[in-house]
Amino acid sequence: MGQKHLGRKGLIAFIVLMNMFIPLSMDLYLPALPKMNEYFGSSAAITNLTLSLFFLFYAIAILVWGPLSDRYGRKPIIMVGSAIYIVSSIACALSTNITLLIISRACQGIGSGGITSASMAIIKDCFTGKSRETILAVTQAISGLAPMLAPIVGAWILYFTDWRGSFWLLAFISVINLVLTILYQETLREEERYRGSLIGSWSRLAVVAGNKSFIIPTLIFALGSIHFMGYIAVSSYVYIDYFGLSEQMYSYFFAANAFISILGPAIYIRFFLNFNKKRLAVLCFGLSALSGILIMTLGQLSPYIFLMGIVLMSLAGTVMRPFSTNILMEQQKGDAGSMSSILNMSFTLFGSLGMAIASISWGNIVAGLGALIAVGSGISILAWYAFMKSDIPCAGVKDSQ
Repeated sequence: MGQKHLGRKGLIAFIVLMNMFIPLSMDLYLPALPKMNEYFGSSAAITNLTLSLFFLFYAIAILVWGPLSDRYGRKPIIMVGSAIYIVSSIACALSTNITLLIISRACQGIGSGGITSASMAIIKDCFTGKSRETILAVTQAISGLAPMLAPIVGAWILYFTDWRGSFWLLAFISVINLVLTILYQETLREEERYRGSLIGSWSRLAVVAGNKSFIIPTLIFALGSIHFMGYIAVSSYVYIDYFGLSEQMYSYFFAANAFISILGPAIYIRFFLNFNKKRLAVLCFGLSALSGILIMTLGQLSPYIFLMGIVLMSLAGTVMRPFSTNILMEQQKGDAGSMSSILNMSFTLFGSLGMAIASISWGNIVAGLGALIAVGSGISILAWYAFMKSDIPCAGVKDSQ
C-alpha cells in the first residue's frame, strides 16, 4: 500500500525507528547504572529491575496490542503506544526514588509494546518472500545502529548532565515517532481486519500459539535472547566494575560489539541467502556455544578477550535473525498482529529470564555469563535437531534442499 506522505523509503525509516525503541530504551542509560546505584542507594539487583521489569511489561503489553492492531489497524495502536511512552519517559526523568523509576519504566514497556508489535506487522502487511527477507535484513542492520550509538550517547550525556538526560532524550525521540505515525497511512486493508469481538481478537493468540510449525521454532530461536539480554544486563558491571574501565571506555567496548553485529544481516544477504537453512541454524548456534566457552575460560583475562567472545555470540545472532524471522512469518498466514505479539513476547520473556539469571551474584560474573551463553546455545542446538527430526512441517526449511 502506497504512502502519500512517507513514501517507500520513509516507511522503511519509520519501521527502523520503531525497531530501535527497545535497544534505545535498554542501552542508552546502561553507562549510568553504577552511578544510579549510588544516587538511589540501591543494589545492582534492585536497579536492574528497571531493565527486567521494563522487559516483562513489554512482553505482557505486546500480547494486548498485537491482536488489537489486527482489529483496529496499525496506526491507532502506534499512536497510543507512542503517547504512553512519551509520558512515562518524562516520569522516568522526574523520578525521585528507585520505586517511582521502576514503575515508570514498566509503563515505558507498555508503550513500547504498542510501537514494536505494530511495526513488525507492517512488514508482513507490505512485503512477501525474498523481498520481505531483504527488508528484514535492511531494517535490522540499520536498527543495529541503536545499540552501537546508544551507550556512547548515554556516556556523553553523563558529561553534561546526570542519568535523567537519557530519559529526556527518549521522550524527544518518541515525539518524533508520534509525528511520523501521524504521517503514516494505514497498511492493514479493511478486508484483512479481524471482524469479531474485542475478546475474540485476543482469542486469536491461542490460534496462532496452537500452530506448532510456528510456536516451536519461535521458542527455539527465542532461547538466544537469554544469553544476549543476560550480557546487556551485566555489561556495565563487567567492564566498569570487573575490568575497571571508565563509563566512556565501557561505551566504546559496547559500541564495538554493536558495530560488528550490524554486519550480520549484510553477511547473511551476501553469503547465506540461498544457504541451507537447517545447517545455517546449527552453524549459528554452534558459533554462539563456542563464544560462551571462550568467555568462560579466557574472558576473565582481558576486556579485549571478553569482547571477542561477545562479538562471536552477537554476530551469530544477527546473521540468523533475518532468515529466522522470515521463516517464522511464513508459518502463519494472516493474524500478523497476533503473530508479531507472540514472537516478540517469546523473545522478551526469555530475555527477561536471561537478565535475571545473569544478575545473580555469581562467584565470577564473567565466568557465569560465559556458562550461560554456552549452556543456552547447546540447548538450542539440541532443540533444533529434535525439531528437524520431528514430523511437524516447517515451510522454507524442511521443504528446502
